[in-house]
Amino acid sequence: MVLAKIKKALEKKPKFELTELPYIDVTEDPVRPELSLEFRQTHGRKIYGIKDEEGDIAAVMCFAFTNGIPKSVEEMDTMSRDAAMQAVHRAGVQGTTAIAYTVWAKKKGGGKHIVNEVYKMIKESNHLNRLVTLSPLTEMAEKFHLKNGAKLVGKHLTTQNFEYDIELDQWEKLRDRAKGWFNIK
Repeated sequence: MVLAKIKKALEKKPKFELTELPYIDVTEDPVRPELSLEFRQTHGRKIYGIKDEEGDIAAVMCFAFTNGIPKSVEEMDTMSRDAAMQAVHRAGVQGTTAIAYTVWAKKKGGGKHIVNEVYKMIKESNHLNRLVTLSPLTEMAEKFHLKNGAKLVGKHLTTQNFEYDIELDQWEKLRDRAKGWFNIK
């Protein structure tokens, strides 16, 4: 009985809380440290983090909300400004697409957990119907997003876009992954 309780305690997954962050040190961003805090918080852009059980930030992800998929940071800036202006006439509802343009883990496993928590947040939103990245052209970014269930939707001069399917429930993703393992169509 004691061994069962110990095993259960060790298998317990940590709980994370997704929260909007009012401040980050942009120099910690390994992807886009050149983007200012002001850039990340204007025109409807937001910064999210996940807090672990100790209350520490385990990972950070920055978003722009648009009505399409940008091919560069400059295009994302223009598209999120446009979506912010349109939101004035739509009771604050800004954009249909969440563009994740930077993510980094501050603790081991934080990157995967923030992707999962953001996925849940966007799936539960009333107006967002797409979760797309604006990632650098690196093998690391590609491996990270493909490993976490995204699909490559575009490669451009300086960026690549991956899309997370927010229509599928977790069981559907697992079913599709199992089909791939067993070569079932």
